[in-house]
Amino acid sequence: MYSVINEEFEKIIENIYKSKGRLIVSGIGKSAIVAQKMVATLNSTGTPSIFLHAADAIHGDLGMVLQDDIVCLISKSGNSPEIQNLMPILDRMPNQVIAITNKKESALYQYADSRILIPDTPEADPNNLAPTSSTISHIAIGDAIAVCLIKKRGFSSSQFAQNHPGGQLGKQLLLRISDLIKSQEKPLVFENASIHEVIHEISSKRLGATAVINNQEQILGVITDGDLRRMLSNHNHINSLNARDIMTPNPIEVQPDMLAAEALKLLNQKNITTLLISENGIYSGIVHIHDILREGIQV
Repeated sequence: MYSVINEEFEKIIENIYKSKGRLIVSGIGKSAIVAQKMVATLNSTGTPSIFLHAADAIHGDLGMVLQDDIVCLISKSGNSPEIQNLMPILDRMPNQVIAITNKKESALYQYADSRILIPDTPEADPNNLAPTSSTISHIAIGDAIAVCLIKKRGFSSSQFAQNHPGGQLGKQLLLRISDLIKSQEKPLVFENASIHEVIHEISSKRLGATAVINNQEQILGVITDGDLRRMLSNHNHINSLNARDIMTPNPIEVQPDMLAAEALKLLNQKNITTLLISENGIYSGIVHIHDILREGIQV
């Protein structure tokens, strides 16, 4: 069975990786849409790319192709008039040309410097006319190229995040605990605070918990709504109690630069609803699981 991932495919990946220019991806009709998707994926994963519509190329847009760029032409038949019109023009330019096509006997396959030959299977529609199977395979090849280049470049999730600052994906990759506590109250009591003071602090700050700190603002413990309920169940006389008596000592502390997604994972693992934040040993605030979930963060 013919394999698309072969030595020629590897050579194409290597050439794109070593190129000092961009990858110009062009097509017509449904292939143009595939080319746009391919360009979007490549740009977001570290390979500078530009979409060039094959019909517009010969009407001025060919000027976007620079000397060090590589041109990738996508065409199922390899004989589209717009693609064929490009060939003699590109032939006079120094750029390498990659063909993605389903027809080995096509003009595009014969012309290109390197080729990715897609198996010429029937389309999925009953008339074998609408681009369906072919577009799926072309998209798959574009994704395969992008994934190989991601691995070649060692493209990291933090680099990916820089290219996706918006929407839920951006939040998942960029939102940090410090972004969530900026506008929050900072509930705190000292270790000798009365139960009345504890209840007032938790109620007024509306985060369901308060940190217990010492005079150096270091965290000694945490008191939650649940701790208050357990106190009422276990003690008939609460006037003699203070914060130290009912707090949970040595709570989990996290740094403000921790990703919100990582914080949510930790909350789920520990089966708790709040995390205390400290910076250089000094108490900074509290983040509640609801603060993270409101941002649309998921694990």
